[in-house]
Amino acid sequence: MKRTHHCNELRQADIGKSATLTGWVHARRDHGGVIFIDLRDREGITQVVFNPALNAVVAGQAHALRSEFVVSVSGEVVARLAGTENKNLGTGAVELMVGALMVLNAAETPPFPLDDDAVNEDLRLTYRYLDLRRPRMARNLRARHDAAKAIRDYLDEQRFLEIETPALFKSTPEGAREFLVPSRQNPRKFYALSQSPQQYKQLLMVGGVERYYQIAKCFRDEDLRADRQPEFTQIDLEMSFIEREDIYALIEGLIARVWKNILHHDVPLPLPRVTFREALDTYGIDKPDRRFDLRLVDLSDTFKDSAFKVFRGVIDSGGVVKALNAKGLAIITTGQLEELTELAKAQGAKGLAWIKVEHGQWKSPIVKFFSAAEKAALTERLNIEEGDLILFGADAWLSACEVLGQIRLKAAELLEKAGKLRRREMFDFLWVIDFPLLTYDKETQRYVATHHPFTAPVAEDLPLLDSDPRAVRGQHYDLVLNGTELGGGSIRIHQADVQQKLFTELLKIPADIAESRFGYLIKAFKYGAPPHGGIALGFDRLVAVLTGASSIRDVIAFPKNNKGVDLMSQAPGDVEPRQLRDLYIQTRE
Repeated sequence: MKRTHHCNELRQADIGKSATLTGWVHARRDHGGVIFIDLRDREGITQVVFNPALNAVVAGQAHALRSEFVVSVSGEVVARLAGTENKNLGTGAVELMVGALMVLNAAETPPFPLDDDAVNEDLRLTYRYLDLRRPRMARNLRARHDAAKAIRDYLDEQRFLEIETPALFKSTPEGAREFLVPSRQNPRKFYALSQSPQQYKQLLMVGGVERYYQIAKCFRDEDLRADRQPEFTQIDLEMSFIEREDIYALIEGLIARVWKNILHHDVPLPLPRVTFREALDTYGIDKPDRRFDLRLVDLSDTFKDSAFKVFRGVIDSGGVVKALNAKGLAIITTGQLEELTELAKAQGAKGLAWIKVEHGQWKSPIVKFFSAAEKAALTERLNIEEGDLILFGADAWLSACEVLGQIRLKAAELLEKAGKLRRREMFDFLWVIDFPLLTYDKETQRYVATHHPFTAPVAEDLPLLDSDPRAVRGQHYDLVLNGTELGGGSIRIHQADVQQKLFTELLKIPADIAESRFGYLIKAFKYGAPPHGGIALGFDRLVAVLTGASSIRDVIAFPKNNKGVDLMSQAPGDVEPRQLRDLYIQTRE
């Protein structure tokens, strides 16, 4: 009873033919002794019929079938009776009249219905092998495969070589928290699971590979959320003898290919570009969701002579006053307004100033401090109307932008729930460029790399490295889609002296530590490193967007939950004392 067709293959052209199908019992219906089974495999569903008038023995066997039994059935393909066709199925015009049945495996009753998307996620992850049988999960895994194939085909056409780099690397604590792996053969020494192939791929460029890519598994021991896992996959690539424009063109072609192949959607090219400064100024975040229009407006000139001491004091100290108009959100409840205030405080603000426009009046504790001219300016610049809610941020430029950026996203959620905002249905891709190369960390009182310490400065900003490091732009670029960062990359430093200067003089990494962590990279650059650059795109995030999944857990075959636990296998787990002894590790309460 070898399968002749899969369960989404039979059509009207097959009527009268014999066929054998294998799969799982998806649903069973008994219509007066005639048993109807929806048989499912990874490709789809076919209705099969057991009719006692045609074969009483086989129909009798069918009475024992239950959900998720694994069976093989053979019979004749026939047309469904008029009026019983299922237009939602590709096989909905035909059915298989069964003449032979073989039960390949019986099954216990599943712990949850496989056609219910509302099942508790922890239960789904505990029985992940059952969850993967659900059609939605099967579609997600197929989309992941198709996307990976499209990416490989495209990069192969662009003359890239797929090269695997080691997962066991060395610890580089400057980045995210790492997973450490003790070495039995090198007592008291540790590997770190690779956070990314960054240094290896740069060394491949030194090695003359010129065009490398890898669909790479990476590891970071970070707190988890819907778009983050302890192990994740990224599309990692690097190119020699290129500039930023080459990366833009390559990745735009890649995205266009994937979206066309998977969604049959044409991505308009070239993608728009927004500077880091413009993104923060307008949207308060460096990965803006531009599908709705809540924009930040700088009102510093309006309040530079204000009687409102809070705003005036911020401006006098070199800060800014910004605001956004959450149009129609004056309906906000007191609890929701307190929630926005707490969100602002969590971002470092002292509070959240606001104005509600209700019944022709401006309601707010701060309105009494505003002059008529200031009110008029606000009305014009923010297009204030009845029902609006005005929200303010007053602080140093970056802080004010970031606070209002988070407020903007939350306000959009509230407006959506109230039916007063609808995000435009679109794929809004954009590049965010011209990030600052360095960010000053007040806590450690030193500069840190905004992204990573291998990013090259913009050439015309090189003279500012000594005189004004904060003004130096990095040749970094992020690819953003609908408020999600799909990935980022940069043109790299390829000169040994510039890389050494960044490590020791600007990042203040002690020379001995820089040598122990990155000495081999500096040495490699001295042997003729070509100009090079690259990018890494989050493959899990990309597939989640393609499939409409709300979490990357739904596009990974065996993910961890939000506590980093595999509920199915109960990993991480205990190990034998002997194993710890061999690794020179001792645990304590």
